[in-house]
Amino acid sequence: MAEGKRTIGVVTGGGDCPGLNAAIRAIVLHASLEYGWRVVGVADGFDGLIWPERSRELTVETVRGILPQGGTILGTTNRGDPFAYPVKEGGRASVQDYSARCLEGIQRLGIDALIVIGGNGTLAIAHRFSQMGMKIVGVPKTIDNDLRCTEVTLGYDSALHVATDASDRLRTTAESHHRVMVMEVMGRDAGWIALGAGIAGGANVILLPEIPFTIENICGMIRRREAMGRRSSLIVVAEGVRLPGQEARAQDVPGPLAGHAANAIASALRELVDQEVRVAVIGHLQRGGSPSPFDRVLATRFGVGAVELAAREGYGRMVSLQGGKIESALIAEAIHPVRLVDPAGDVVRAARAVGITFGDRL
Repeated sequence: MAEGKRTIGVVTGGGDCPGLNAAIRAIVLHASLEYGWRVVGVADGFDGLIWPERSRELTVETVRGILPQGGTILGTTNRGDPFAYPVKEGGRASVQDYSARCLEGIQRLGIDALIVIGGNGTLAIAHRFSQMGMKIVGVPKTIDNDLRCTEVTLGYDSALHVATDASDRLRTTAESHHRVMVMEVMGRDAGWIALGAGIAGGANVILLPEIPFTIENICGMIRRREAMGRRSSLIVVAEGVRLPGQEARAQDVPGPLAGHAANAIASALRELVDQEVRVAVIGHLQRGGSPSPFDRVLATRFGVGAVELAAREGYGRMVSLQGGKIESALIAEAIHPVRLVDPAGDVVRAARAVGITFGDRL
């Protein structure tokens, strides 16, 4: 980092995931031990810049023991876009632009460069601040694994472990009771968790936002299995699938989001197959708990890489995993469009090759 730039900030935004604390720890340890920098932890996403009194200094001592902890010691929010911040005044809701207050907050905290750990939404906000002159370094974090310019995002592997464990457990009870189990996992736009957990968990059907499906094709698979003497089936569905006959994704339908897709599919199946159909929505279990060993290592590598990027003044860039190495990419190129599952890609082809259907064909 250039002369006089001795303080860096770190912020976690958007949905939480395992590995955030491991990344914070790596940033603090490397910045403190290697460069002697001061590190400020920005509280509750960008709220800690709007109200800088919430933020605090992080030291080697304050990050001791947080490596295996889930969540984030800094707090986070996915409802705090400073450029369109929801507020209530006199009982009336309005939206305010607090971006200028964030720039003032950076100055009050004495932060010279800000490391932003987040997914598409958080890094899109960071990119806008970068365009306003804020010195930004990004770290890719999202269980959805849908950021471009990196082979994998922080948090995906841990979420995949949870979803795979759930599918293993559901399969055994489905076999015992001869049931069809429909398990809903997270994945609003991209079906990476459903795809990974479906393959790893031995699912019979995987339903993704990227591949249109029909209930008839799913029923055909269930009947075919029943004719072979296999009286149970496991269906893994991403929450953001487009339901047959509906223009909107399941996520866009008014009402409770969690479970909408799985319950709609299960309800349709009950009308057409002569088997019990049960639903399991694992929801925020995918976000909680300790990070997997892979995510602990990745978080450490990303954290160290982010500090090194700040030291080289590589602002406006995001650390990434490319070819197994820590590299960097422009944040602007990483955030849009989201990285979707390729329906013709080798992972989907491998799933089809072992008999998994995606509901798009019999």
